[in-house]
Amino acid sequence: MEDLAQYITPTLLLPLLALVAVFVFFGCYWSVTAPRPGTLDWIAQRERRARLAFGAGIHPMTGRDVLPLLAITVLYAVTAFWGLGSFENPQTFQTFSDGRTLTFSLDSRIDLARVDYYTGLSTGSYTLECSADGTNWNSLPVLEQTYADLLKWHSAAPEGGPVQARFFRLTASNSTLELGELALYGPGGLLAVSPDSAALLFDEQELVPPESTYYNSAYFDEIYHARTAYEHIRGIYPYEITHPPLGKLLIGLGIRAFGMTPFGWRFAGTLFGVLMLPLLYVFLKNLFGKTALSFCGTALFAFDFMHLTQTRIATVDTYAVFFILSMYFFFYRWLALPPDAPFRRGALPLFLAGLSFGIGVSCKWTVLYGGAGLALLYLIHLVLNRRARQELEAASPFASWAAKTILFSVLVFVLLPAVIYCLSYLPYAQARGDTSLSRLLGIVWDNQSYMFTYHKGVTTGHPYSSRWWQWLFDIRPILYYRGEVTPDGLRSAFAAFNNPIISWTGLLAVAALAVRTVQRRCGTALFLLVGYLAQLLPWLPISRPTFAYHYFPCTVFLVLAICYLISGIMDRAEEGCWRLPVYGLTGLTAGVYALFYPFLTGVTVPVWYTTWILKWLPSWPL
Repeated sequence: MEDLAQYITPTLLLPLLALVAVFVFFGCYWSVTAPRPGTLDWIAQRERRARLAFGAGIHPMTGRDVLPLLAITVLYAVTAFWGLGSFENPQTFQTFSDGRTLTFSLDSRIDLARVDYYTGLSTGSYTLECSADGTNWNSLPVLEQTYADLLKWHSAAPEGGPVQARFFRLTASNSTLELGELALYGPGGLLAVSPDSAALLFDEQELVPPESTYYNSAYFDEIYHARTAYEHIRGIYPYEITHPPLGKLLIGLGIRAFGMTPFGWRFAGTLFGVLMLPLLYVFLKNLFGKTALSFCGTALFAFDFMHLTQTRIATVDTYAVFFILSMYFFFYRWLALPPDAPFRRGALPLFLAGLSFGIGVSCKWTVLYGGAGLALLYLIHLVLNRRARQELEAASPFASWAAKTILFSVLVFVLLPAVIYCLSYLPYAQARGDTSLSRLLGIVWDNQSYMFTYHKGVTTGHPYSSRWWQWLFDIRPILYYRGEVTPDGLRSAFAAFNNPIISWTGLLAVAALAVRTVQRRCGTALFLLVGYLAQLLPWLPISRPTFAYHYFPCTVFLVLAICYLISGIMDRAEEGCWRLPVYGLTGLTAGVYALFYPFLTGVTVPVWYTTWILKWLPSWPL
């Protein structure tokens, strides 16, 4: 009983209070938006058969939007870029000749207690031998450089304790291996060395960190995507070809700007995470026309855990989500045009939506799911527009408008994305030394077959994998990094999962979208519901191991769905009465974000803090 009592306070109390707050907010929405029986509103809703339509025009940005937009974007940018990664990592690498053995010596004997090394490209291993007299040699444990060890600091120690050494032989298992730095430690710490040879292994000793952490080394899938970005820069055919190339090319922009450092390979993704906020703000303003709602909705997304953690890691998911948001934003601007608008007014938003789709799908295939959602909305809109133009006797007949629109859509949603997708493979062709069109198309075709076969064939389990139904309730995060516990009882760790306030409120909001779509034939509700389901439903039949971060695109639509509820409260609540539930939910989300911030960014905190304050569910790996 004592153990149960300890768990209930505060580990279980905090999520229970949060869950109560979520249901209170949802109850407030349902209460204020439901007409009282017998009122004129109630009678009208029962007697009137509403007609489905997308949007009531586009609400423009105003001067009042500048300050809240800048405030939330700057605040988030500070929290996102803070502690992102080291600005300094070894930039020069020692390569090994066909002899594969490198010798060097020191001015005097040392007591060698430990060897740290920083790995570059290629996989294999090293054998490090040391001798005090140049005659009798001792071998240290093999220095591994597998695909999971690249771009990381590693340590190896002699068995049985320190050994005397002056002469060294370093042998590589193959001639393609690259080693960035070698650091020799004695019982008292890092040893200052100035060898006559192997200068590239000791030319950046000031960059040797006291220990290997996420801050100075690659973690999770950065070992693939950051590596691939670097290989593209160097003109090397990439090792990782399980996703289209463009996301890795975008990662490479940060590397070109800041070097092959953790900050460099994470910079572009974090920047795109920041840029999502002004894009979402404008989207919300166009949808609902309310400055307070746009600010609160953007804040909800800014304070979501997944948004922060997933954009701080050098993987391609960030770019996919950004362009999913972008293509839905531009597509909505097309849907919301007046039904009798001429073709030319819709050409630009359609083009930008298609461009976003093309760039996004060239980063990751999951953008195809969003494209399927747009296709469904597109067909519905054609049907609705035909009826509306006939009723309005529009100057531009439906047949003429539809013919132009369909032909243009084929151009911007099929041909343009195909061109972008194929061009993204140019680094592959360049690495092969043949950029002819036939060779490029051959590489593209072969890679599509490989990617499909690879993802279909992934069966190896993972301790932090999760199924789609677990994503809905935030049950199983994926742990990206967990450091060792220090003697003072401190630990650094972080994982990818949603802010539970967003997950739980958003799930109720999605249910409300379904009800409003059927009950009131609300086009906005249908638009948001299709966006959410398009990103979720394709994962249901997939049997390969999946992870919480696959739910990241759905998070955008969870926030939009919550904003749909907020709009309903603001429209129907008595004057001023909407502030408590709306600002209360936003403040609660921000508070939970602040509470969990150390576990999202790797800030070192006491173990008891994560165990007794943050472990809201037993399945959370804290």
